[in-house]
Amino acid sequence: MFELILFASLLIVGYIFGSIVERRHFASIREREEQMRGLPTIMLKRPLKPEEVHQYKLVNGSVVISIDYFKKFIASLVNLFGGSISSYETLVDRARREAILRMKEDAGSASEIINIRIETSSISKSAQQNIGAVEVLAYGTAIYR
Repeated sequence: MFELILFASLLIVGYIFGSIVERRHFASIREREEQMRGLPTIMLKRPLKPEEVHQYKLVNGSVVISIDYFKKFIASLVNLFGGSISSYETLVDRARREAILRMKEDAGSASEIINIRIETSSISKSAQQNIGAVEVLAYGTAIYR
């Protein structure tokens, strides 16, 4: 009986605090994306105006974001029955957007960032290879005019 109460308590605490942290992080991301929207990031391999390039530099941004207990529980339930695991989708979305923002911050006063690439990997936390965290690396070439 004690284990069931502990499990339910962890589930509720994970849901409450995980939701609060996620909401705050999304708000921070939206605010910073708005501030950085003037810096174009494109997947083209060449600058928009190659004749004006004075300097270029490799820039990157990386982030590791952990999953909360509630989302891990929901994901394991969905794993039993199959289907889309939306709790992981928001985790990966937050990590991807944060990595791109950090890459833009690394670029400083660049005119644009070209040839961007995004790498994603999971960090396992247990012997059953459950996802404990997601690492995302965004990198590209900053163009300075």
